[in-house]
Amino acid sequence: MREHGEAAQVTEMTELSFTAVATASEIAPETAKEVKVNGRSILICHSDGRFFAVENRCSHAEEPLACGRLKRGWLSCPAHGARFDLETGEPLNPPATEPIATFVIRINGDVIEVAA
Repeated sequence: MREHGEAAQVTEMTELSFTAVATASEIAPETAKEVKVNGRSILICHSDGRFFAVENRCSHAEEPLACGRLKRGWLSCPAHGARFDLETGEPLNPPATEPIATFVIRINGDVIEVAA
C-alpha cells in the first residue's frame, strides 16, 4: 500500500525516516503549508482530497512555490505560471521542463509526517 503522495515509480524500499511537520486539520483543502525538514523548504499541499509534499522551489524560475495557485492536484509557480503535478513533481506546461522534488508522506492519526 502506498503512503499519501508517494510516487508510483518507487521501486526500491528502504528504511525511511519520518518527521512530524503539521496536522491534517490545520491545512484546509486546496491550500498548502510551508515547513522545514532537514533544512529543506517543503510544501505540504492538500488538494483533490489528498495530501502531498513537494519542494518549495520552482525548477524553472528557482522561485518559492508557496504563493502559487493550488488546484485539482497541481501547483503553479507564481513567477511564470508553470504548473507541477503534486504526485510526481512533473511539469505540466512551459516554461518549466524539469520536475520538482516530491517526498513520501504518511498520516498518523491527524499528524502529517514527511520523509526527507
